Amino acid sequence: MYNKDMKKLSVLFIAALLLSGNVYIPCEAGIFSAQKAKIEQNRVNKSIFNAVKNVIDQQSVYTNKYDLEGLKSLYSPNFVNSDGFTRDVYFKLIEETWKAYPDIVYYTDIKNIEFSENYASVLVEEAAVATSQENIGDFIAIGELYSTSKCIYYLEKQGTKWLISSEKILEETSSLKYGDARYVNMELSAPNQTGAGKYYTATLKVDTPKDAVVVASINKEDIIYPQDKTEEAFRKVPDNNILERFFLSNSKNVNEYAVASVGITRAENYSPDKVRVYMGGLAFIMTRVNVIPENKYLKFDADQNDKDKDNGKGK
Repeated sequence: MYNKDMKKLSVLFIAALLLSGNVYIPCEAGIFSAQKAKIEQNRVNKSIFNAVKNVIDQQSVYTNKYDLEGLKSLYSPNFVNSDGFTRDVYFKLIEETWKAYPDIVYYTDIKNIEFSENYASVLVEEAAVATSQENIGDFIAIGELYSTSKCIYYLEKQGTKWLISSEKILEETSSLKYGDARYVNMELSAPNQTGAGKYYTATLKVDTPKDAVVVASINKEDIIYPQDKTEEAFRKVPDNNILERFFLSNSKNVNEYAVASVGITRAENYSPDKVRVYMGGLAFIMTRVNVIPENKYLKFDADQNDKDKDNGKGK
């Protein structure tokens, strides 16, 4: 009886506390409310993350199906990339690439996604592989294209859809090799970024085969459309297998490519007193140099700078 009565009293006591005007429980209610808001925000964040990721995933699907219209549906009509290419020019270049390399395959690896309610940025590493056939002299040369890049896609929510509004390529290197050049290690290095009107060095390294002579040229080309082709001046790669050239970056507010053309020449005797020299391999290597435009609106007070030095504030 005692235990039973105590249980009844306990129930009555708890009920009395809950019904009493002196009981204050908004603290617990606040915790529940905050937890509910957190759960809801996590749900929204997950929804945005998945929607943004789906755009990049779909982009990979459409590119590997060569579905130009499907790919266009992922891009904003106002799209413009960091090279200043509009949506029309951008897709014109994609169309030309697919015609030149009908078997090209793209790979995309998402590294990071950041987003707010209406804007997002996606850092990706991309690669493309393709083959090419060219008539060189009396024979058909088989070429291999390999391209890698690191870029950021910027997305914007327009209505209920997320669309790619811009793109910035941070790093980009491509190589196209024919014949024996496919089996020769070669690397073209240049700064990923430099200021407008600044000097930089482009360096080509080639593992020259023992039975061959390597000739090469290094040039730079502005990233514009249509592309301007610079004249090439080939020279023998030195015995240390390194060829360098200094460039002055453009001041036209455009990015540029450092481009190397490499030829592998061989010689063979086809009679006791005659030697035939022929091109055994050919390669083109390209690496991006992003050019920071000069800001002509910065003001510098030279007199104040001199005063700071006199007062010991400057070094």
